[in-house]
Amino acid sequence: MCWRIWNLARQKKQLEEKEAQRMAKRRVERERGRREATADMSEDFSEGEKGDTVSDLSAHGESHRSRLPRISSVETMEAWVSQQKGKKLYIVLVSLHGLIRGENMELGRDSDTGGQVKYVVELARALGSMPGVYRVDLLTRQVSAPDVDWSYGEPTEMLPPRNSDGLMDEMGESSGAYIVRIPFGPRNKYLPKESLWPYIPEFVDGALNHILQMSKVLGEQVGGGHPVWPVAIHGHYADAGDAAALLSGSLNVPMLFTGHSLGRDKLEQLLRQGRLSKEEINTTYKIMRRIEAEELALDASEIVITSTRQEIEEQWRLYDGFDPVLERKLRARIRRNVSCYGRFMPRMVVITPGMEFQHIVPHDGDMDGETEGNEDQPTSQDPLIWTEIMRFFTNPRKPMILALARPDPKKNLTTLVKAFGECRPLRELANLTLIMGNRDDVDEMSSTSASVLLSILKLIDKYDLYGQVAYPKHHKQSDVPDIYRLAAKTKGVFINPAFIEPFGLTLIEAAAYGLPIVATKNGGPVDILRVLDNGLLIDPHDEKSIADALLKLVADKQLWAKCRQNGLKNIHLFSWPEHCKTYLSRIAGCKPRQPWWQRSDDGDENSESDSPSDSLRDIQDISLNLRFSMDGEKNSGSGNADSPLESDDRKTKLENAVFTWSKGVLKGSQKAGLSEKADHNSSAGKFPALRRRQHMIVIAVDFDDITDIFSSARKIFDAVEKERSEGSIGFILATSFTLAEIHSFLISGGLSPTDFDAFICNSGSDLYYSSPNSEDNPFVVDLYYHSHIEYRWGGEGLRKTLVRWAGSIIDKKGENEEQVVTEDEKISTNYCYSFKVRNPGKVPPVKEVRKYMRIQALRCHVIYCQNGSKINVIPVLASRSQALRYLYLRWGVNLSKMVVFVGESGDTDYEGLLGGLHKSVVLKGVCTGAINQLHANRNYPLSDVLPSDSPNIVQATEECSSDDIRNSLEKLGFVKG
Repeated sequence: MCWRIWNLARQKKQLEEKEAQRMAKRRVERERGRREATADMSEDFSEGEKGDTVSDLSAHGESHRSRLPRISSVETMEAWVSQQKGKKLYIVLVSLHGLIRGENMELGRDSDTGGQVKYVVELARALGSMPGVYRVDLLTRQVSAPDVDWSYGEPTEMLPPRNSDGLMDEMGESSGAYIVRIPFGPRNKYLPKESLWPYIPEFVDGALNHILQMSKVLGEQVGGGHPVWPVAIHGHYADAGDAAALLSGSLNVPMLFTGHSLGRDKLEQLLRQGRLSKEEINTTYKIMRRIEAEELALDASEIVITSTRQEIEEQWRLYDGFDPVLERKLRARIRRNVSCYGRFMPRMVVITPGMEFQHIVPHDGDMDGETEGNEDQPTSQDPLIWTEIMRFFTNPRKPMILALARPDPKKNLTTLVKAFGECRPLRELANLTLIMGNRDDVDEMSSTSASVLLSILKLIDKYDLYGQVAYPKHHKQSDVPDIYRLAAKTKGVFINPAFIEPFGLTLIEAAAYGLPIVATKNGGPVDILRVLDNGLLIDPHDEKSIADALLKLVADKQLWAKCRQNGLKNIHLFSWPEHCKTYLSRIAGCKPRQPWWQRSDDGDENSESDSPSDSLRDIQDISLNLRFSMDGEKNSGSGNADSPLESDDRKTKLENAVFTWSKGVLKGSQKAGLSEKADHNSSAGKFPALRRRQHMIVIAVDFDDITDIFSSARKIFDAVEKERSEGSIGFILATSFTLAEIHSFLISGGLSPTDFDAFICNSGSDLYYSSPNSEDNPFVVDLYYHSHIEYRWGGEGLRKTLVRWAGSIIDKKGENEEQVVTEDEKISTNYCYSFKVRNPGKVPPVKEVRKYMRIQALRCHVIYCQNGSKINVIPVLASRSQALRYLYLRWGVNLSKMVVFVGESGDTDYEGLLGGLHKSVVLKGVCTGAINQLHANRNYPLSDVLPSDSPNIVQATEECSSDDIRNSLEKLGFVKG
């Protein structure tokens, strides 16, 4: 036995040493990257820091911050909020997992339905009550499953304000706060958050449709006929952060993010415990996909809202995309009006969660009846939950130590029971109450929860704690206030012993009911106790520390009374109105962004409602016969390293001139009396042609040879020849090739540009339409698309860093060295930097390149394409799948009536093309080579994100013919048999 114990201890020590070495190595790598970033910045800035003003950043959406007033004091916030009374803001919150409803929340039902659910519902309700906010939508998943209540299947639910005094006059037809449930994933199954990843694109498409429709409705009500776009989209937790980033990029509106708990921190905690390997953790929690979603949220967010400073300094700093030191340097440079050369960092803001306190009346009595009822005020009957708890105790009058948490290992309830059992004085003075969610049968609980509960029951038996520990099986959410009141009535203490607590909302709730608190020193409780000054911090790993703190508060009545008084005095600082004032003031610091073609100052000429009548003449007016180059190449000035921003400035002026001139021409045409009939007489000339299609086929098969793409295209053309000749089906080509390459092959292959309605080129960074009546230029570039995707595009600063990175990839062959990656200046464009790869096997995977760029605060989307022979670097939220959403938003192309053809593998943006409302046909036998997998490009398995059971995906037979392709389309209901 001794030998076994010694061996286990040795193995544990080895695991701890190995983990410590791994963490130390990671820290060294990150710090090396930060030093390189600082060195690169110094090199860039030395080229002309004094001459580079903040106007250089305006094209990238950061210059506004230097012009905005700082909103720091409560008085300033209140003044700002008062100014919003004439405004009509639309805010979208996103929280995907768990079960969300406005009343009778089933908190503790499972690990997904916890404090976050309450937080987002109360935030939505509170924001909906603020002056200037017209509508708040909380988007979540619609669940119509037999094992959950019917209310979670309702499409919408209004969240009426708690206090409606003075609000009714401001209420409009569609105003207020709402829960909007978007169907995605299996329709009749409730899924845990770890299983939602494959279905997030479907949610994004559904949410995009809702926001688009709502923006029109609000525009009719309060926007003077112009769409009212969200002032911000706020994602909660990693899954919603991923979705909010895609929505923000699709709509071109600011994004906010709240992590609630973070994947990297959880991974380190689990590895430290030593029970699971990294592979087992990822299999259970899909932790690597979660971490990548959090990194993407950092890439896309204007603001990251945290609950505590500790979350920023100790948790977010673990991420490649955030470093507190570098963030401060960038902010300092922006304040001094100097260029950051394409480097961007989200603004981290601490806003403590709020709570409703108006209805709370702290109990002043105790179990001895100090303020019991009298003839004027008779005592009311005790709540039922009191009886349910008291039945466990031999002496129910003793002070109650209360813990309220689900039975999860990270909540550390077993250590609490050990501490209680080991401390005899504490057992003699107090009782322990554990509110651990709801259960009917231990065997029906999840294995993790059941394991924790059984461990607690064994400890109760070991220390003979019968009559001293309560662990009721059931409670309702409405019982929670009564539980707090009972603990306060017994002069008890609330404890949160979690290993780490991101915030600790229950601590604020307990303080509002007059309970002193004991809480973990890891995380949010540090900041909460700093404000409330109503309790003690403990080391959650130290049983003695826990017992000593509890005993001190229970035994010292003066200390208990002082902590209670301090908590009640300071609790107002955590109210929802205070939270919302700060929240809205931060949104005011974001540069307003929205779809360019529907800005309120553009009038109706370019709005979607009028676009069906846009003629080819109009679009040729927009092009101004400027003869845009086929591949959108940079103009001669863009490659000048000494003036990297000069070409961007010229381009912006040119685009503004195009927009202004085209509006004037269109107005003049309308005044001249161009009739709708005249437009119909040349229906073939309407622009773009995809507006008239009933269905759309997207050819997004990836090859290293463009001839193979058109070989597949011809098969698909033949499969739908009848519908194609009728004009009911249109075609879009989505590829990593440039338009010049596509045009060259179209000519040599005997095809016409008009065979396709649109061309998504350079991996989604350029968008063109075919122009059937233009011999000089058969393609028209969509300038609005460039304005749409340029958010956080690093421009020349990014290009320089990429060139330096490419120069560091060397293949050593004896005494000679060969550069593996070289810049392809010939085909690079303003929004796509292209690189040739001589030996794909020597190139680091995408995840490493992405990490390298993020560490240096450069935000981009790195795509390995054409069988690994090419690298395209494009704006962070640009991609082929995002371009398809743009076509839906811009031209109304119905995503549910779209089929995307892909191979079995492909470019590293491949996974984005498989999920969503559109249908997909996978061509078996295409893109199956090992090199097409491009090593381990993802941090997570592709199976984690592929919707394998989706009815929207079919596989064509290997080496399929046109007939096989048509059969696949018939299975999807896309064509008739």
